[in-house]
Amino acid sequence: MNHDQAGAFVRRAVRDVVPDADFTGLDPDTSLRETFEMDSLDFLEFAEALAGLGGRELTEDDHAAPDTWNGCVARLLTAAETPARGRNG
Repeated sequence: MNHDQAGAFVRRAVRDVVPDADFTGLDPDTSLRETFEMDSLDFLEFAEALAGLGGRELTEDDHAAPDTWNGCVARLLTAAETPARGRNG
């Protein structure tokens, strides 16, 4: 997975929760939760979508999903580099 692919996964995960999300002018270091006004359940759904799009199941680590675009991309890139057995312990 590369940076652009990870960014596309973040965009899809946000749109799973906020279908009309507008990414124009989005600061990649600003809270996605605040920007798109996600409540706790929306944010959990976002974390689940992000984990699923990244090709793995939601874990406790994902419950505290990064809240910024850059944080989400970094998490996906790190997860893509981690061997499957290393993810689950």
